[in-house]
Amino acid sequence: MKTTLRLPDKSTKINNHMMRKLLLLFFVIAGITSSQGQTTSPFGNVVLTSNSGNTHVQVKQNGDLHVNVAPNDATKFNEDGFVHYSDFGAKGDGKTDDINAIAGTHAYANQHGLSVKANNGASYYIGGKDRTAYIQTDTDFGTATFIIDDKDVENIKASVFIINSNLKPYKLEGITSLKKNQKKIKANLTGPSLINVTNDNVRHYIRYGLNQDNGSSQTDIFVVDENGKVDMNAPIIWDFENITEITALPIDQETLTIKGGRFVTIANQAVSKYNYYSRNITVRRSNVTIDGLVHQVKGEGEHGAPYGGFLSIRNCANVTVKNTVLTGHKTYKTIGSVGKPVSMGTYDILVGHALNVSFINCSQSNDIDDRTYWGIMGSNYCKNLLFDNCTFSRFDAHKGVANATIKNSTLGHMGINAIGSGTFLVENSTLQGGSLVNLRSDYGSTWQGELIIKDCTFVPNGGRKSNASLIGGSYSGQHDFGYTAYMPEKITIENLHIDDSNHTEDYKGPTIFSNFNAKKTDESYQEKFPNVITKKVILKNVTTESGKEISLSPNKFMFNDVKVITK
Repeated sequence: MKTTLRLPDKSTKINNHMMRKLLLLFFVIAGITSSQGQTTSPFGNVVLTSNSGNTHVQVKQNGDLHVNVAPNDATKFNEDGFVHYSDFGAKGDGKTDDINAIAGTHAYANQHGLSVKANNGASYYIGGKDRTAYIQTDTDFGTATFIIDDKDVENIKASVFIINSNLKPYKLEGITSLKKNQKKIKANLTGPSLINVTNDNVRHYIRYGLNQDNGSSQTDIFVVDENGKVDMNAPIIWDFENITEITALPIDQETLTIKGGRFVTIANQAVSKYNYYSRNITVRRSNVTIDGLVHQVKGEGEHGAPYGGFLSIRNCANVTVKNTVLTGHKTYKTIGSVGKPVSMGTYDILVGHALNVSFINCSQSNDIDDRTYWGIMGSNYCKNLLFDNCTFSRFDAHKGVANATIKNSTLGHMGINAIGSGTFLVENSTLQGGSLVNLRSDYGSTWQGELIIKDCTFVPNGGRKSNASLIGGSYSGQHDFGYTAYMPEKITIENLHIDDSNHTEDYKGPTIFSNFNAKKTDESYQEKFPNVITKKVILKNVTTESGKEISLSPNKFMFNDVKVITK
């Protein structure tokens, strides 16, 4: 039997709008009917009902939220396609703790695929309750203010907002090893995924110095398509002889957008120890854009615990933060792992196990050259990080970054701190750190790849009296970091102006490399763990404010084999 599908003509297209409304009403009623008992949200311990009475959010005896939505309200919300925090009881008066209403709003929106809007001009107070709002739909914070009070907090590790996926991670079976730059994996995948792999039998990043430790398990992240093909823009960077755990995190294909909002953290007054606060916005979903957010910090005193990033981006790919203002945190000291005083890292940006993370047109609310504030950003295990048109106190990679780009930006007193691999490009930017690029000595001053600096200005130590070196770091050769340490194989420096006008009396001019090992001055020095020295440096149009010529290094022996080409 042959069936012909006929498209409706104008005469049969009778009130399509009305038909859509009827279908919508049908699905709403069906949803209400099926939820006369209750539906449990998978995140945040929220019970959703749609019974007669008012729309409200209540806290049950066990601490779970009970969100009831009146049937008439449910119909309206679905017709509108969005909900407001006030619809669920948020006062927005700056005094009433609104976190339960906010969490309930998002739970309902997640369940029904609705976007969320803050009430413009509202001021939402968020106290210290152990409550997290999970965001899975587009959210517009608008002109609202969110006051996050950290003076008395039940759970310092609990995020205020978590942007997450409803796609569940799952373990992969049958993959026992991986090779560096491997192009494909054999796995049963549900779709494009972020792969997180670990070998607990190998230790990397065995830290040296005041915060020394025993290192971390070998790990890597990479993206594959539904057929297991690896995205070679972010390749596998280690050989895994054994795999103790490998997990696939499915990637949402649609981009989730979070817009607006002014967030004010009232800083904690805790004892200055390594007890990191996570009262933040955490991104755990791939394909997310954060646009137009402002975060400020108030009430920092003489002591306090550090922060693990107001924007914490981890276990995800393709995240863009743009048109956003963030704030550096005051630096506090504690006793480090070797029993000596140490300044604690404290961050407004923390990125971990993430790929393709971009900060575009972003800035810092406080002075990027004020040394009472720690560097605003830290990262671990990332690939393809970007700063474009940003004004921040620091770019930082602790446990390695594979490929990074800084362009059209200004970096303050902590400059660029990095270790990692791939290509590091710095272009059309002003750098004001102690070195143009500092290769972190606590992780072996290693960069296995290429460093490119183009069309930049370097102001050593922000114009304070100092000597100038472009590539900073140190390496004794006596500590095992868990890997071979490399200096950049090739360094290209083109159109660089060094503003070294304020220098020390004995200043002889800038150097390409600082003195990485003052003890390594001849062949008698024995390294237990030798590093691999740079092979080639290309200089083109490098000028100095002092008029002094650039030279190789104070340690001519260590860098004797480096080929310097001047064009």
